[in-house]
Amino acid sequence: MDNPVRQLKESPSQTAGPYVHVGCVPGFTGINIFGTDLGSEMKKGPVKGKDIKIVGKIIDGDNEPVLDAVIEIWQADANGLFNSTNEVRGEADPNFTGWGRSAINPQTGEYSFDTLKPGCVPWHDGRSQAPHVSFWIVARGINIGLQTRLYFADEEEANSNDPILSSIKDPSRASTLIAKDEGSGIHRFNICLQGDGETVFLDI
Repeated sequence: MDNPVRQLKESPSQTAGPYVHVGCVPGFTGINIFGTDLGSEMKKGPVKGKDIKIVGKIIDGDNEPVLDAVIEIWQADANGLFNSTNEVRGEADPNFTGWGRSAINPQTGEYSFDTLKPGCVPWHDGRSQAPHVSFWIVARGINIGLQTRLYFADEEEANSNDPILSSIKDPSRASTLIAKDEGSGIHRFNICLQGDGETVFLDI
């Protein structure tokens, strides 16, 4: 009779030092260099489209919130255009940066972004990508930033045809990229770093 294979749970990673905050969000640490931290405001005036708020937590392998993470997001504007010199399809909303940065609030354990719902953008082969927001996460134990995406629960048809979402064959894994619509324009996107319900991360 074969001996059963013993499965051991992977413990959460840890590293020392809050240096990412000093470099990326100095105002958050009490070092006022820029007045406001870069990326803290994505809207520089009246913007076109639907205002939304993205909130969530970063969860480690022990199902505990990570309080020292820094998150950056990139996204298109409501018309699917990027505020970038590389954008050749048209002129993006000049009052929308399309980029944000947030540290975890130590009182709530959450990050948040006041942004707008993005439009569809083309994939490299011309197919349409569902509205999405790209995430980059750094924290203790993460030596190379993790990349993932947020998709919207009310975009079922677009999500089913999205080149990335449709390439994930396990529906339970694909669902880790869908934000929960809490109403009033609030979308919750918790990111699980490892273990049960681990978020799909992208190698880009």
